[in-house]
Amino acid sequence: MPDVQVRRTRSERLEIRLSPETRSLLNQAARPRHTTVTEFLVSSAVKAAEDAMPQPRLFEIETGNGWDAVMRAVDWTRDDVPDPALVALSRDSAPGHG
Repeated sequence: MPDVQVRRTRSERLEIRLSPETRSLLNQAARPRHTTVTEFLVSSAVKAAEDAMPQPRLFEIETGNGWDAVMRAVDWTRDDVPDPALVALSRDSAPGHG
């Protein structure tokens, strides 16, 4: 996800209670980013939530041979060495690559 923030109408409210030490820490973290504590908390929480969500992988398989290759790639033991071409393909198709 790009770092560009989109302004959306905020209609939901979330209240939290903090210790003075935590509030001070959050202020210190938000200040160098030129943002409010609320904006800092929301962006940090959204990033943590996105990171916690499983990322689906999409594979396009056009032939039976392609399906067999994918099945061999996911069905390997610790003693097997993954196919270098499949490893390179998975790296090239990773988010942020390409």
